[in-house]
Amino acid sequence: MNTLWTIEQDATDGICRLGIDDRSHSVNLLSVAALDELDACIARVENGLETGLATGIEAGPYPHPIKGLIIQSRKPKGFIAGADVGEFDRLADPSEAERHIRRVHALLARIEDLPIPTLALIHGVCLGGGLELALACRYRIASDDPATKLGFPEVRLGIFPGYGGTWRAIRTLGPVAAMQAMLTGQTYSARQAQRMGLVDRVLPQRQLEAGARDLLRAAPLPSRASFSQRLPNLPAVRGWVAHRMTRRTAAKVRQEHYPAPFALIEHWRANGANARGLLDGEARRVPELLLGETSTNLRRVFHLQERLKALSDVEVPRPQRVHVVGAGVMGGDIAAWCALNGLTVTLQDLSLDQIGRAMKRAHHLFEQRLRDPRLVRAAWDRLMPDPDGEGLHRTDLVIEAVAEQTELKQQLFAEMETLIPEHALLATNTSSIPIERIGEGLRDPGRLVGLHFFNPVARMQLVEVVQGTQTRPESMQRGLAAVRALDRLPLPVKSSPGFLVNRVLMPYLLEAVDLLDEGVSIAAIDKAAVDYGMPMGPLALADTVGLDICLAVSDTLGPALTAPEETPERLRRMVADGQLGKKSGRGFHRYRDGQAVPESISHGDRPPHDLTERLIFRLLNECVACLREGVVADPDLLDAGVVFGTGFAPHRGGPLHEIAQGGWERMRERLDTLQRDHGRHFRPDRGWQLTPAGLYRGGH
Repeated sequence: MNTLWTIEQDATDGICRLGIDDRSHSVNLLSVAALDELDACIARVENGLETGLATGIEAGPYPHPIKGLIIQSRKPKGFIAGADVGEFDRLADPSEAERHIRRVHALLARIEDLPIPTLALIHGVCLGGGLELALACRYRIASDDPATKLGFPEVRLGIFPGYGGTWRAIRTLGPVAAMQAMLTGQTYSARQAQRMGLVDRVLPQRQLEAGARDLLRAAPLPSRASFSQRLPNLPAVRGWVAHRMTRRTAAKVRQEHYPAPFALIEHWRANGANARGLLDGEARRVPELLLGETSTNLRRVFHLQERLKALSDVEVPRPQRVHVVGAGVMGGDIAAWCALNGLTVTLQDLSLDQIGRAMKRAHHLFEQRLRDPRLVRAAWDRLMPDPDGEGLHRTDLVIEAVAEQTELKQQLFAEMETLIPEHALLATNTSSIPIERIGEGLRDPGRLVGLHFFNPVARMQLVEVVQGTQTRPESMQRGLAAVRALDRLPLPVKSSPGFLVNRVLMPYLLEAVDLLDEGVSIAAIDKAAVDYGMPMGPLALADTVGLDICLAVSDTLGPALTAPEETPERLRRMVADGQLGKKSGRGFHRYRDGQAVPESISHGDRPPHDLTERLIFRLLNECVACLREGVVADPDLLDAGVVFGTGFAPHRGGPLHEIAQGGWERMRERLDTLQRDHGRHFRPDRGWQLTPAGLYRGGH
């Protein structure tokens, strides 16, 4: 009996509808069970075509010949989000994975070979294996809902499409567009997908069914890449294009860290538009990548992301109205992001000029992200300047984002508490001040949480949800729910100096300044971190954050670090001279039109042999301290916070996972050596003296 797929036939036109509803997940996944059932359903359709009657699974024979097949989701939103990643983790043998892939190839080939028109009706996410299934259909119709997204995210899991996606994407889009989609893992809106050729029509949701019937009745030739789009498949051209793709990819990621995109380029270069070669290449190469270290660690990061998403209880109400106080860069960008995600927002500041600049940035964000003028206008209408604070009287959530001054924040919250509704949640965007101090003047400090966003707000996925000693559990739950309403990842942390992300970043950044004072070049320091797998070097990161902010955080956190440290004089001088980083055009790097002026490592420059270790072990040591102190509840949450909050080399699976992979004892011994060679900055935290199991249980 079917539990995931259902078949029904329309008596008026003979069209069969094959619908999936994976009730064990919030989204539909192509698990082994789902594929087994799909196989059985297609067999029944094939049998019905042979006999002239479709044989139903539960309802018996259908009375009309099958004229077409629609594959769709039975969920309110979401087509198919891809394969079940959790099942990948149970694979131990590449040959087992290869057999699975070849079996899916055969199943999708049967769908493609059906002698009736087939159509994928897409509303919501259609990713990875879901898109590969849709491409096996003759036609694709997508809803114009903003939630409809199509793409191949496999490269983010350390693999590339393996269910026939490389062949069918190249056939449909041409090699250049198809390779770009697969190499970047980018998701596309329905309109973007239509312009590319991924979908045939885009319609409002209410017109999907009628549009599907019309397209099946018309039965035009399926969409295929044009002659000019197919030209790069010619052997004489393909090698040159593949070489350029490899160079561009190598400029973004290192092959030893992320082998999948390079394997995908070679896969296409070797096979071009040869269907048999591309399918065979998927079956042989994807299993090797799947069981490799990079994919294993990237899947771990994926699971960490899913855990953060699941921290928000779906039963907890999410805010509809938000009032943001402080229209500086952080406050203004938080307000814009809230409006972009469908919330009604009022933005308050004493400076009208500040509000005006924030509104201008917001409009640019809306145009950049939404593109559709109607959607841009709707988002713009949701964001309202509010210099007098009228929005306080009807808000669900207040987010304070003023200067990092304790007295100012205390006074502001004491005033706002008397104006907001009883149900409203109070939140501060403080980056370092303990929540307890900010809430000292409140009549009800239990309703105060920290919502610590990171800059730039539109790009950084993580938001720390900070719990003070008096914060009520329900306030924390509402804070987590608010972050999910903004399509961000919530990380619950204990109120302590720097919380988690700034706490572990600061010794890493300070060590970079120490190395600079020792005569190591800026280029060499940043290159060492990038070569390790960081998205940017520590000095470039400090410039991006702003050296004035780094100075303030260093003054606050320095004494609280595992190895207490004074703020470097170099940093004080630079801030005093107005060298604030990217925003001022000069910091550790020089900037032109917002881009760093490249600096090369001079000939003869010999960086210290332990340069990378000095940077990374400062960060790892602070991670151990944070876990011992209970800043976060467990190792996985710490790894998730550091990966999504700092960009810590995702292919390594997280800092504590890196320690475990390196061997707890060996990594501790290396830290002892660094302390002997370079002094007290590398003094191991007491957490290293515990067994890993004892530390993970929250030993103090």
